[in-house]
Amino acid sequence: MPLKNPKELPKLPKTRQKKAEGAIAAIPQKKEDKIEYVCRTFFKYDKLLAKQYSVIRIETIAEFTSFSYEVAVDVLHDKQDLFIVIKGLKANTNAVPKIGPALAEIYFEDFIGEYRINIVKQDGAINTGLYIFNPIGKKIILENKIKPKKKNNRWFCEFSVAEDLFSFNSR
Repeated sequence: MPLKNPKELPKLPKTRQKKAEGAIAAIPQKKEDKIEYVCRTFFKYDKLLAKQYSVIRIETIAEFTSFSYEVAVDVLHDKQDLFIVIKGLKANTNAVPKIGPALAEIYFEDFIGEYRINIVKQDGAINTGLYIFNPIGKKIILENKIKPKKKNNRWFCEFSVAEDLFSFNSR
């Protein structure tokens, strides 16, 4: 088919994306520990909807200067276990570039009690943070950070509670 005057558009193959379950089951290649992401948790009050949320923010350590990026994630929620699979970075369509890290915010309305937040990379590496959410007492406690037993697993994510980002209903 000549490309100068095509009569029909060529079909491009679709890129295969790993499903979230496949990333969780994958065995990562052996690599050194390198912190690439930060998982920050906080409470946020939405004034427009008049709702209180528990927010999990995943952000990169690297800051981008030319483009604004967003971290693409898949979320699997099973009772007290939460799996956040990092799929990669996605460019935002902003006219004005902004300097800063790539990030994703995941909102939950009903987080009360103990939760195991698992951050999973596409290659299969998993890091886990154990949190206790208490919206009534306006507290989030990071109980423990765990690198689950898995062949070639490594540290790539730091966990923290972002108390400076807390917001509550002022009434």
